[in-house]
Amino acid sequence: MERYRYGRKRAWITGGLIALNVLYFFYLEVVGSSEDTLFMLKHGAMYTPTVLQNHEYYRLVTSIFMHFGINHIVNNMMVLFVLGDNLERALGKVKYLIFYLLCGIGANIVSMIFEYNSPVQAVAAGASGAIFGVIGGLLYCVLANHGRLEDLSGNQMIMLVVFSLYFGFTSAGVDNVAHVSGLLIGIVLAWILYRKPKRTLLQEMWSV
Repeated sequence: MERYRYGRKRAWITGGLIALNVLYFFYLEVVGSSEDTLFMLKHGAMYTPTVLQNHEYYRLVTSIFMHFGINHIVNNMMVLFVLGDNLERALGKVKYLIFYLLCGIGANIVSMIFEYNSPVQAVAAGASGAIFGVIGGLLYCVLANHGRLEDLSGNQMIMLVVFSLYFGFTSAGVDNVAHVSGLLIGIVLAWILYRKPKRTLLQEMWSV
């Protein structure tokens, strides 16, 4: 027997977030270079002293939509493209947008706190904190649904978390504090925002 399948809702917010990241990346490449640290700093990248001393809090948001080079943005947007629509459908569009921004901002804040007393202050940018939040949120939603959400399983999500963190900790120039904090923030926010849908009679239809 086969369960009756329904069409999936389009993930407009995920598509919009990807488009915004790509458009800003191309803008930065046209007017300068996304691999120029000072240029990125001038255009909204994270830098702890400018946030805390100059009160440039907007960087907590703008840096989420900035990437250092083509490989950086392609890797992040591929993950968001593959996973974002699942979480958007699970949370709903408005909750998902709030979730994504809070994960990115929260990861930046935690990273900034950890870096505050560091002798070396780095310029940082990227959607990784928000995307790890998406991974954490999906992990919670999958486990809340007894290990299955659409085409995702609990084992797949756990393996994704393990490999994503491993890749970060074994690579140079990666803000692993932002990754781990984004993941944890995502799990907590999903626990707060996600409501497991009640099964209806129509959803119980089976076709032979």
